[in-house]
Amino acid sequence: MLETKICIIGAGPAGATTALQLAYMGIPCTVVDKAVFPRDKVCGDGLSGKVLTLLSRIDKGIAERLQQYVFKEDSWGVTFVAANRMSINIPYKPNYAKLPGEPRGFVCKRIHFDNFLVDELKRCPQVQLIEGKAITKYELLPDGYLLSDASGSIHIKTQLVIAANGAHSGFTKEVANIHMEPAHYVAGIRAYYSGIKGLHPDNLIELHFLKNVLPGYFWIFPLPNGEANVGIGMLSKVARRKKVNLKQMLLDAVQHDPVLKERFENATLQGNIDGYGLPLGSKKRRLSGERYLLVGDAGFLIDPFTGEGIGNAMYSARMAAEQAAACIAANDYSAARLMAYDENVYRVLGPELKMSTKLQKLIRFPWLFNMLVRLSNGNKELQELMSCMFHEVDIRKKLAKPQFYMRLLLKR
Repeated sequence: MLETKICIIGAGPAGATTALQLAYMGIPCTVVDKAVFPRDKVCGDGLSGKVLTLLSRIDKGIAERLQQYVFKEDSWGVTFVAANRMSINIPYKPNYAKLPGEPRGFVCKRIHFDNFLVDELKRCPQVQLIEGKAITKYELLPDGYLLSDASGSIHIKTQLVIAANGAHSGFTKEVANIHMEPAHYVAGIRAYYSGIKGLHPDNLIELHFLKNVLPGYFWIFPLPNGEANVGIGMLSKVARRKKVNLKQMLLDAVQHDPVLKERFENATLQGNIDGYGLPLGSKKRRLSGERYLLVGDAGFLIDPFTGEGIGNAMYSARMAAEQAAACIAANDYSAARLMAYDENVYRVLGPELKMSTKLQKLIRFPWLFNMLVRLSNGNKELQELMSCMFHEVDIRKKLAKPQFYMRLLLKR
């Protein structure tokens, strides 16, 4: 029987970040993961500037080590390709210069990024990391939770459970009673290709809003060594209604799309095409309860427009660690006290999630995005506005209003 005040289930970005924040606050914890690292994780592999910002707040040394990490590729912006195939390059920062520490985003395979974070955990004597054990049983007792695996080979008694075990978290379903809803979930597939033509020299990630994929997109994210993460994400509700085979849709796009087929002419598929699910933050949910907190994908916090999950996971993780510290100080792990975590998460991430939900709904109308891209070409002011969208929620508010597009038309 292991005893710990805080047990984190899952050592991915959400769980590892929670543990790192606790460690740098001097609070011990136990982290349990069913996998043994390094392990792969099906994902788009894109990481926004939130990641470096958050790690810098915990410890600048971690952020500096990540910036020097050889397995990542710095990215300086996004190429948006509308349904009419017009495109526009939008940097994360207007008039950027490629300086060290300057990029607001990067791309890194999850097998490498997650292992980087786990290595950081191993630097921390306050963190007890247990790999290769899947926690599947959760018993709430008057003085804490008793956690164990199916075989009974491990038993952990803890004051507070932090569930960080991803989109298919058993804890989220069985204890928090949150289940997959097709209207608030994206079905995604991912493949790795090498030899794609026409990748941007500044490694801009590409979002192709193909008409048959809306509301969703086809993506190309550049990786080191000439590779790229290529995939499709589509709202599950739409995929089910249309009975879409996403794998076939991806293959059709790279083989037959008039633009993409030339770029993939000499490209080679590396490995398999794998699927995964993205639980969206397009619906507000309860993220805590008696002696537990949900972080990251286990709390359904993925951005509904961009599909970004890692940055939001890490932000929620830091707030969970701060809430855990407050609980320890007060010796109070009640649902009432833990509700402060929900309030913090939705105060910080809520406005962005709401705006992204509205944008997700707008892209169902291809003519709107076609118009925005067409008008943006040659309009420096509008390009800078779209660039600011990445880090200013108020800009997203403008882009999420139909009146904004009417004003653009009237100005022509």
